[in-house]
Amino acid sequence: MVRVAVVGGGPAGMMAAYAAASSAEVTLFEKNEKLGKKLFLTGKGRCNITNARPQEDFFSNIPGNAKFLYSAFDAFSNNDLIRLLNHHGLATKVERGGRVFPASDKSSDVIKTLQNMLHSKKVQIQLGRHVQEILIRDGRVCGIKVEGKNIFFDKVILACGGMSYPVTGSNGEGYEMARKAGHSMKELHPSLIPLVAKYPEICRKLMGLTLKNVRVTLQEKGKKRFESIGEMLFTYFGVSGPLILSASAHLSDYSFADTKICIDLKPALDEVKLETRILRDFAEMPNNQLKITLQRLLPKMLCGEILEIAGLNGKKPVNFVTKEERKKLISVIKNFCIPICGTRDLEEAIVTRGGITLKEINASKMLSKLVPGLYFAGEMLDVDAYTGGYNLQIAFSTGYLAGRSAAENLD
Repeated sequence: MVRVAVVGGGPAGMMAAYAAASSAEVTLFEKNEKLGKKLFLTGKGRCNITNARPQEDFFSNIPGNAKFLYSAFDAFSNNDLIRLLNHHGLATKVERGGRVFPASDKSSDVIKTLQNMLHSKKVQIQLGRHVQEILIRDGRVCGIKVEGKNIFFDKVILACGGMSYPVTGSNGEGYEMARKAGHSMKELHPSLIPLVAKYPEICRKLMGLTLKNVRVTLQEKGKKRFESIGEMLFTYFGVSGPLILSASAHLSDYSFADTKICIDLKPALDEVKLETRILRDFAEMPNNQLKITLQRLLPKMLCGEILEIAGLNGKKPVNFVTKEERKKLISVIKNFCIPICGTRDLEEAIVTRGGITLKEINASKMLSKLVPGLYFAGEMLDVDAYTGGYNLQIAFSTGYLAGRSAAENLD
């Protein structure tokens, strides 16, 4: 029987071990004292397991390298994952945007289910064991070094996670092991992460304000990198929220020489319709101050900042506001821009962008093209997605394919 070592006890590693154990002798090594430490934190402790959207919609939420995942999703789709977890006793539910959660809203129940699945397949679980190196002999994998001791295996699956949430053990050691085995890396950056404003004073004044149904555009040196409608919020350092996290996945210039987030506060109204709406509000309350009437259109907290940026006197009665002043107001409402100077620290990233170069991996097996017997799964790969359960599904799908392929003993 093929002997397989899985390094990493996160979602990718656990699924890899489960899939491999159908026809192989599997040992799972996790350096923490328990499995699924990062998984426990996902979805604010509720664990957004996957997304129930159809596959074509699923891939549209993976901004880069989605094609690499076609074989993994064919092998193990979101529907396959839901059925498998349900079969092993985990009830699930679908919420807004197709997000799938455990019915109990407890990430611990997901981890317990995965652990029970491993026990049912007689996977040997080694907790608190630190894997230091992949052993290679005559150009192929022959085992791993664990705390100075060589342990021999026919196959090794690396599923060590990225650099996000290092407190959970994801500190990049897996990348170093892959490098020593001859693999190259796409530069690592934080992704799905809040953005830091170059001039945070405005954001601090608006701290805690959530904007819904706004259009956010990420621009770098005048080029549009991302645009979508949804929700965002202001913080003491800059901007965050679902739209901002998604926008961060499209950053390409990490010098932030000319990067900005531009907000259309009324995306449903073009400039002509917006002016019509403003004129109607003015006509209904002609003697009101501009800052008061504007509250019918925008959150009160935001009105003062919008007027200040537009260079308008908020105390001016609306029946004295000129056409030119209306144009200035409309311009800021439709294009409220915040220069960005960076991201928050990697420790706050939901996922890591970058990783092992995909051209060095056989996507149909998750097998190294450089070292026979070496497989990869999960966040270590140079592929990442938006929030909504997509990244966990990538981990489960690549883990399943890596495990199944390793057990087949066909390198």
